[in-house]
Amino acid sequence: MEKTESTYHIPVLLHESIEGMHLQPGGTYVDVTFGGGGHSREILRNMDSKSRLFSFDQDADAERNIINDKRFTFVRSNFRYLHNFLRYYGVEEVEAILADLGVSSHHFDDSERGFSFRFDGKLDMRMNKRAGITAADIVNTYEEEKLADLFYLYGELKNSRKLAATLVKARAQKPVETIGEFIEIVKPLYGREREKKELAKVFQALRIEVNQEMEALKEMLYAATEALKPGGRLVVITYHSLEDRMVKNIMKTGNIEGKAKQDFFGNVETPFKLINNKVIIPSEDEIQRNPRSRSAKLRIAEKK
Repeated sequence: MEKTESTYHIPVLLHESIEGMHLQPGGTYVDVTFGGGGHSREILRNMDSKSRLFSFDQDADAERNIINDKRFTFVRSNFRYLHNFLRYYGVEEVEAILADLGVSSHHFDDSERGFSFRFDGKLDMRMNKRAGITAADIVNTYEEEKLADLFYLYGELKNSRKLAATLVKARAQKPVETIGEFIEIVKPLYGREREKKELAKVFQALRIEVNQEMEALKEMLYAATEALKPGGRLVVITYHSLEDRMVKNIMKTGNIEGKAKQDFFGNVETPFKLINNKVIIPSEDEIQRNPRSRSAKLRIAEKK
């Protein structure tokens, strides 16, 4: 069955994020996370005939959702290469950049992709199936200390060292290749009442490492800061504290680390001014319609 845009991925905070982009006549816009095309379609619906939209996605599955519109250009690439591709298309500056950093529902619901512990299948988790290492490669080849670090940093798991030691012991007997095998090894480490939450963190940590999500986000945020024209908007939806911290830092201080540079008078020097001082979250109604939007946070900033 062919998946429609709404079953592939329900766009989160759709109205709020498009409004945050502050679309202008004849503007050039970028959606760096095309996915099911929900946000891109809404941008196109609100654009005039002279505006342009560039949408990025590295996942071959997303190409099935490409929109037939002369104002629209699909870029088959990871958003970390935003700067290169805008230059390739002769674009110097843009009016707004949107990023919805959530993993598409499609990925969680496709057992072959290995993103969810609800299904058995290969332990893969690559957004770009054409390149890179899989989650199984990481589990079977990383040294114990490196495994422990990634579970602690990207999953914020308190038992990361025990988890890493358990995996190293298990893989010495037999390589871990499927989700089922992986869960069988790690499940005994968690009590029944915490099991789902903890497994979600374990899978998040592996997914982030497989796809180099933190490095890619860092590169994209710096490239976006450069690409936006004065008055241009950066609109970002985050889903976990690691990425939200990076987005908040760049909007408040102009750098990922959040190190505030001050001028002679003690004023913080930043390329942005915040549009929403208070983070925007989904309404109860949206969470009921789309439970996966529950952890979403929307931040909007304008280039000075």
